[in-house]
Amino acid sequence: MAELLALEGLCAGYGEGIVLDECSFTLDEGETLAVLGRNGAGKSTLLLTAMGQTRVRRGAIRWCGQDLIGVPRHRRAALGLGWVPQEREIFDSLSVEENLTVAARPGRWDLARVYGLFPRLRLRRRHWGNELSGGEQQMLAIGRALMLNPRLLLLDEPLEGLAPVIVEEVCAGIERMVASEGQSLVLVEQHVQQALALTQRCIVLERGRIVHAAGSSDMAQDAGRLDRWLGVRQRLEGEPA
Repeated sequence: MAELLALEGLCAGYGEGIVLDECSFTLDEGETLAVLGRNGAGKSTLLLTAMGQTRVRRGAIRWCGQDLIGVPRHRRAALGLGWVPQEREIFDSLSVEENLTVAARPGRWDLARVYGLFPRLRLRRRHWGNELSGGEQQMLAIGRALMLNPRLLLLDEPLEGLAPVIVEEVCAGIERMVASEGQSLVLVEQHVQQALALTQRCIVLERGRIVHAAGSSDMAQDAGRLDRWLGVRQRLEGEPA
């Protein structure tokens, strides 16, 4: 598979402060990666750095083999990097359908495919952005990013603050875009088990450094590391619920 994104010895942050320290990993076309860690570990900063919104102090970022450092933010989107920020940032004064089509680019992801991924959006297509629930806004933010037809989708905490039933719908949509459409993605998420279930590989950040990398299915079964680095204690077989 062709390499999409590669970080090598990356140190980055804001102003004079360094948040990411010596981070390295690669992601190939068709791969999915979960970025895990406690609050403040640098997970969102990792995505913001890929999108050109932090100060890179040293190291390298490659996109399809080409140097990405110094490339303007809008050019990164045009090159195929799609981003769904924590804040969602949908257009309140536009309808659902207008939000989806305002910056759409030609490709496999079109209105029909996005509506198939998130049927709620089809039902709400004439509603303004500020009339949607938080979960519907999240679906819209993901759908809008897909309408740009990115080669790689960066998702920052897409399940944050959502009701359990909506979490299931969003996870089902993400699972479908990966399984049926082969969408490459990097997923930052505090819901550890959901993130691991949706991805092939994972990395764990601690104080801006990658302290562990593994297959997601292996990590899901590693109770010791889940508890040590993420504060997630799995119930052992035979232990009372």
